[in-house]
Amino acid sequence: MKTMVEKFKVLIDPRDECISDGTCWVLCPEVFEMNEDDGKSQITEGYRVEGRIEEGSVPSELENCIKDAADACPVQIIHVEEK
Repeated sequence: MKTMVEKFKVLIDPRDECISDGTCWVLCPEVFEMNEDDGKSQITEGYRVEGRIEEGSVPSELENCIKDAADACPVQIIHVEEK
């Protein structure tokens, strides 16, 4: 499934400032989803780093998706960095 080299670090920080707008889930559901316990955004399980719900390692094929989600976040807490 994930055969490409992982190239991007995605961080939801500070996650407690998430307002549950859902834009990231709509724009990039492969990487972002709603946490059922608190309603805030989290990284989907397949891309989490060491099980951390706020940090992900994402392949370059999803670059546009994660950058669009970060740009559209109303509170600007999604950060994308090249590895």
